[in-house]
Amino acid sequence: MNSVKTVFLMTAMMALFLLVGYALGGNSGMTIAFIFALVMNFGSYWFSDKIVLKMYRAQQVTREQSPKFYNMVEQLAQNANLPMPKVYIINDPTPNAFATGRNPKNASVAATTGILQSLNNDEMAGVMAHELAHVKNRDILVSTIAATLVGSITYIAQIAGWAAMLGRGNDRGGGSGLGGLILIILSPIIAMLLQMAISRSREYMADAGGAQISGNPMALATALEKISRGNQIKPVNHSSPASAHMFIINPMFGGMGKLFSTHPPTEERIKRLREMAMGRR
Repeated sequence: MNSVKTVFLMTAMMALFLLVGYALGGNSGMTIAFIFALVMNFGSYWFSDKIVLKMYRAQQVTREQSPKFYNMVEQLAQNANLPMPKVYIINDPTPNAFATGRNPKNASVAATTGILQSLNNDEMAGVMAHELAHVKNRDILVSTIAATLVGSITYIAQIAGWAAMLGRGNDRGGGSGLGGLILIILSPIIAMLLQMAISRSREYMADAGGAQISGNPMALATALEKISRGNQIKPVNHSSPASAHMFIINPMFGGMGKLFSTHPPTEERIKRLREMAMGRR
């Protein structure tokens, strides 16, 4: 199923780039957009995880550098019957975490310094088990490509906006100023809808999988409460709507981030985990 989603996302990226190219420059613009889309699809498959990690200035750590965290991830990976992922730490006081990579053999998990300091051992294990459940379910490629796609959509919408303001639409070549304006309006909405469609159901599945891997659904439930409060106070540095769906808790609170949330309600996630702990799920 995730393979189908990956193909869908890459096709959507291609189609949107072609539309923008045609709107801005007619047939010649569409040709340039086609080449650019091919490059973006190639890059998003092979390098999107590195792009996201670099965006948040994540630093890879070894067992010697962070023995407690590294050993925890290693034990959880063994519980989940997964290869050991690369381990990263993001120097940020806001508690949050995510996983990325092409597949379980090339996976990475990242946690902020804030989450490492604010959660106890059981809660931290629940969070990392949640991220490893994403790896096990092969969500990570889809979510990472989606982050690249949404960032690209935002970028090309900005280009279309500048082109429209500068009056560079090429109507003679087939471009349409009206088409460009429509794309400026619709592109961010399309991006948000893509994130919401991909992310919401997989969070419930990762919560359930993480509870099984760690063996402690209540610890994950209390961790979600703490992380949610921390992100309401201050989002993760450099957080953007393009990659918000990758985190265990959406770092974009309030305004449009709340209206178009990429995650299901935290309260409902906590409720389900508590029901699991009581044996009702």
